[in-house]
Amino acid sequence: MKKRNTHTKDEALVADWQGVKRIFISTEDDASKAALVKYMQQILFGLHEFLKQNVGITEEISLSDLSERFTETLISQNPEKKLASVIRDLIKDIAPNAVNIASPYFIGHMASAIPFFMVHLKTIITALNQNVVKLETSKVVSIVEKQVIAKIHRLIYKKSESFYKEHVQNSKTALGSFTEGGTTANITALWVARNAMLVPTQGCEGVEKEGIQAAYQAYDIERLVILVSRLGHYSLKKAGGLLGIGNQNIIAIDVDADNRIDIDHLLETIKDIKNNHKKTKILAVVGIAGTTETGTVDPLKKLGKICAENRIHFHVDAAWGGPTLMSEKYRHLLGGIELADSVTIDGHKQFYMPMSCGMVYFKNPEIMDAIAYHANYVNRPGSVDLGIKSLAGSREANSLILDSALKIMGTNGYALLIDHGIETARSFASEIERRNNFQLITPPELNILTYRICPTHLKEELSKNDPDQKTRINKRLNEINTTVQRIQREAGCSFVSRTILKPPAMPEHESVVLRCVLMNPMTNMTILKEILDEQEEIYMSCFN
Repeated sequence: MKKRNTHTKDEALVADWQGVKRIFISTEDDASKAALVKYMQQILFGLHEFLKQNVGITEEISLSDLSERFTETLISQNPEKKLASVIRDLIKDIAPNAVNIASPYFIGHMASAIPFFMVHLKTIITALNQNVVKLETSKVVSIVEKQVIAKIHRLIYKKSESFYKEHVQNSKTALGSFTEGGTTANITALWVARNAMLVPTQGCEGVEKEGIQAAYQAYDIERLVILVSRLGHYSLKKAGGLLGIGNQNIIAIDVDADNRIDIDHLLETIKDIKNNHKKTKILAVVGIAGTTETGTVDPLKKLGKICAENRIHFHVDAAWGGPTLMSEKYRHLLGGIELADSVTIDGHKQFYMPMSCGMVYFKNPEIMDAIAYHANYVNRPGSVDLGIKSLAGSREANSLILDSALKIMGTNGYALLIDHGIETARSFASEIERRNNFQLITPPELNILTYRICPTHLKEELSKNDPDQKTRINKRLNEINTTVQRIQREAGCSFVSRTILKPPAMPEHESVVLRCVLMNPMTNMTILKEILDEQEEIYMSCFN
């Protein structure tokens, strides 16, 4: 009788050269192949039903209990399981304890269902395993990527046909770059802006070569600052740290009653820096096209004009809202984005791509020269390798997925998704306002909104001009909303997230609010009413 592995029903396996060669070219045997096909068919051709049956939202199990299952730290010398067994374990053990972000009841974060064809495309990309750092490891894929970049650049900037003919496959210029996500896209944009500001000058070979201290001394400055609304993404602080200017120099500007950057406060800040802090320079002003917490869009036209008048790099973080440009009905909400010197967009958000994909675009096709790097074995001077002007080194061919998706969906297809999200968010806001136990905090501009449980009697108490009472009631409401959100999340039937805001009506108070992101095309008002009903039931059972 053959010895059995103690961890699996598979027969004892041995790592030998013949076995290693075999798994590189085929499945282990006919039985394994049949099992593999069975499971992969579910995922490739019935993804939604597979997730619905195997995941739910998430199982009601604590993280501490889950962590007890994963304490083995020794890697086996010999194989433990065959591929079919590993896939079976993923489906039976991992998937039920993951989060089904594809569920129409999952409306809490900037993640959602992906079209089923994305799974097929990702499979092909993985199988090809192209590395777009260099032509020698990608060839036509790098050429396709430059074309895709030009298509999205044209969506943003609307330059002439002759402009794109000149630059679409120009090896000496770059309209942008794919990155791993919005964070690295924002960092790349500000890295370029920093280097374009602190170029080589007398006595200094530039900030990239000699560092921030030498550049400051050469330019007779003491600090660089970036101005952004206080709803700016935390990746901007990371950029401050990584670029050497310090994250405390990411200056938060107040927001107005609509949660957009306060233009008056911005102008006052710029004037104060110019008049009273002669050795402080503004590296960039960042406008947000879809804030993470409230989904609001800053007044991009006004920001573009201010930056042009003051010769400041204007960056737009459109990681969330960028694809709105494909909607005839709502693209006006991003009016002024074409004035930006650089723009960030996330592919794995409203382009509905798999994780992880970000993009950064530049108005000036030559500005990315400021971050060019070469190496003798890769990215040689004079080559057309995309890795020359990129924060990343090795990188997979996400551009092929976006290129295929654009062909399958077209701008009209994406517009249907964008329009559905915005209009569903508006209907949901109306439903929240209709219910006595809820209070709408930030109405949707795009497809994100916030609200909180706030029964009528507490609303009435808040309306009284008693600061101490407002503080006490707000604290009570924070407790209620935190508890309800946690219980609903742990129950696993539906999910909204929560965050902390300072509502314009009570800027002195930090309020816990419930945050909804409506991007799943299967999410409708029937489902949203069920989610509100569940929250009301939890509130009534816990606090009445």
